[in-house]
Amino acid sequence: MIKRFFLTIWLQVWFYFLAGIQIVIYFPFLVIILLFPNGYEMLYWVARNMWARIILHGSGYYVKVENKDKLISDTNCLIIANHSSHMDPFLMLILNKKPFRFVGKKELYSIPLFGYLYKKAVIMVDRSDKRSRYAVYGRANQMLERGYNVCIFPEVHYWDDTVLLQEFKRGAFKIAIENKLPIVPLVFFDLKLKHPWYPRFGALGKLRVKVLDKISVENLKEDDIPALTKKAFDLIKNELKNDPKQSAIKATNNWKEILS
Repeated sequence: MIKRFFLTIWLQVWFYFLAGIQIVIYFPFLVIILLFPNGYEMLYWVARNMWARIILHGSGYYVKVENKDKLISDTNCLIIANHSSHMDPFLMLILNKKPFRFVGKKELYSIPLFGYLYKKAVIMVDRSDKRSRYAVYGRANQMLERGYNVCIFPEVHYWDDTVLLQEFKRGAFKIAIENKLPIVPLVFFDLKLKHPWYPRFGALGKLRVKVLDKISVENLKEDDIPALTKKAFDLIKNELKNDPKQSAIKATNNWKEILS
């Protein structure tokens, strides 16, 4: 019980404190900069260089990236990664110097202060509404026309930690094909074990990220979406399975023991 109490303080209370106190401090300044034509670029800079770094490093982590040069592209890209922790978006921000737009769930819009900034920064989707899911394509196209990359965590459901990698939604890959966007897959190896959704275990230290080779969508059509989805899924899952440290697999085994 004592261990779980301290894990709750660190993984949840401290995490939300670091995230929330910065929102309160920065909010007046961010509201002003969003009035400018290039306001989003300034918002992204603050999110990447201040908000995300204070949260991630303040929680006791540092980042080691393999193949970081593969994030560089002359064209817009669709960036995808496995999603297994509250810390994933902040890790994604730190990794990408070029501004991107997340595709994120609409429910977070209701959070005071943060919700206002969230609406300005994210392509929101209500997953329970078919029209909202379809409208994402149009909003993503608008962001791409403005020169931003698009970032999606494509797993259908990601709250079941007994599963190594959930099935991928096809919407991300439809966006890639329609806009001829090369896909950049990232593999987050350690957060499932070191900063899980629920405070039953965790660890400080290094967060390893591997940037995989870009997946070309040249000459692909809508009929190719299932095969493209499977290709991306298999690439990330194989990296998780073949990780020498087996971090994500250890996490799934931990949860299976806890829930058995």
